[in-house]
Amino acid sequence: MSTPVSPGPDGPQDSSTQADAAPNDPDAIKAEIEATREQLGRTVDELSHRLDVPERAKEGAYRARDTAVETYRENPPAVIGAGAGAAALLGLLVWRRLTRDRRTAKRQARRAVKREAKVAAARRAAAEKAARKTARRNAKAARRKAEAAQQRAGAARKAAAARRAAAAKRATTKVQQTRRAARRSK
Repeated sequence: MSTPVSPGPDGPQDSSTQADAAPNDPDAIKAEIEATREQLGRTVDELSHRLDVPERAKEGAYRARDTAVETYRENPPAVIGAGAGAAALLGLLVWRRLTRDRRTAKRQARRAVKREAKVAAARRAAAEKAARKTARRNAKAARRKAEAAQQRAGAARKAAAARRAAAAKRATTKVQQTRRAARRSK
């Protein structure tokens, strides 16, 4: 097992220097143990300092405060402006938090209005579609009635023409009979 290198009064010592010291000398061993204890103590202190997060946060806050005070002494208007900006930002955040429910309600109301408008548009479209369908059906029925009326009128014209032709034939036959009767009577 090798012994750790510890800095001595003249700087770090290497293992050859330590090997030169008598390992059986109790004073040297005690001094080496004491140096190792001091080194371990420093290491433990440094590790505990690194792991003590709240203390490090406090130190960071103190450093930030000292920096802010120093900056304020150098340029007060800039610090006042930065503070006013930070206060305005904080005020804006608080205001946004307080008005969040109102904004949410407005957003939901807009969505409801849009939804109702879509439903109304869909109903209007359905009503228009039904009206167009009814109009087509009525137009088709009117065309059928008109065709039937035209057919009846055509049949009536044919019947009237047939009646006229029959009447003319009867008249012609009567004229011919009268002429024959007149010829016979002569």
